[in-house]
Amino acid sequence: MASVVRSGAWKALKNGSTSESFVHLHRFQTLRVRSFSATMSPPSKAVVYEQHGPPDSVTRVVELLPVEVKENDVCVRMLASPINPSDINRIEGVYPVRPQVPAVGGYEGVGEVHSVGSAVKGLLPGDRVIPSPPSFGTWQTYIVKDQSVWYKVNKESPMEYAATITVNPLTALRMLEDFVTLNSGDAIVQNGATSIVGQCIIQIARSRGIRSVNIIRDRTGSEEVKQKLRKLGADEVFTESELEVKNVKSLLAGLPEPALGFNCVGGNAASLVLKFLRQGGTMVTYGGMSKKPITVSTSSFIFKNLSLRGFWLQKWMSADKAKECRGMIDYLLDLAREGKLKYEMEVTPFDDFHIALDKALGKQGSQPKQIIKF
Repeated sequence: MASVVRSGAWKALKNGSTSESFVHLHRFQTLRVRSFSATMSPPSKAVVYEQHGPPDSVTRVVELLPVEVKENDVCVRMLASPINPSDINRIEGVYPVRPQVPAVGGYEGVGEVHSVGSAVKGLLPGDRVIPSPPSFGTWQTYIVKDQSVWYKVNKESPMEYAATITVNPLTALRMLEDFVTLNSGDAIVQNGATSIVGQCIIQIARSRGIRSVNIIRDRTGSEEVKQKLRKLGADEVFTESELEVKNVKSLLAGLPEPALGFNCVGGNAASLVLKFLRQGGTMVTYGGMSKKPITVSTSSFIFKNLSLRGFWLQKWMSADKAKECRGMIDYLLDLAREGKLKYEMEVTPFDDFHIALDKALGKQGSQPKQIIKF
């Protein structure tokens, strides 16, 4: 469970445009707060971890002292931030890219501009902003970063969607557009269809006239899950056990053979995606929830000429895509405001962060996406 540590034990240091570095008490006592003439952020609370390990053991809530808001900086009061699986992996130390510890948790979110530096243009106090591309350290009440980090979004966008629009919905959009040219009437197939990425794929595809075949794991209440996905726009939904037949394509019921497949599970679930793909089809892997490898038959390569690709949003955004992805974020938030893009979330007050973390870790069974509200 996260514990609260008073500000005497920690001191936020300004390092360029980030407030994510800390020092212990004995070093803090040698430092002094900058002169009162400087523009300072308010004190802040943050979820920090000093070492990698189980998130429920290594994270704690600490109080941070104000930091200077320099001329190109923007001080943002955070409104909401999700707990994503990648956030958990960063804390565990198993994610390929992670901040140096000690660090503040979180990677995406939405906030309101609290104050701006003297040279900042285009942003004013009260504007709603998101870090774009996402930025480490969003699990804190106030963040000071360079103005280039922040992107203004429509205030009418639901707060929880603005907080979560970049990682999962943008992944779904890019995967639908970057690998195979799809036209209205075409079909895709995916496993992990109940994930937020999976739900976004269903809805974005549906809005473009693209049909979807969806695979879910066997579970209690699978019929209810199927109905939920169909309401989102899924054309066909199967459990893995229902696909234990020799010819899965006989189940397509008039749908075209999918040209594109998505895999976030691995193991047998990935093999099922491959079975559905048409000649020359492509499977894109963006996760491995089962932690099992992908096994591909020789015939899939030789006789079906299938292609296997991978997608990692963080790498895509690091390739000079920051400005390009902002227009995509507007498009996705428009869909959310219109009710054409939705997924289940649960908003939890920051004071109950440890409860949200336990749910995100699966300690209470399957739970909606956890959103921290500051």
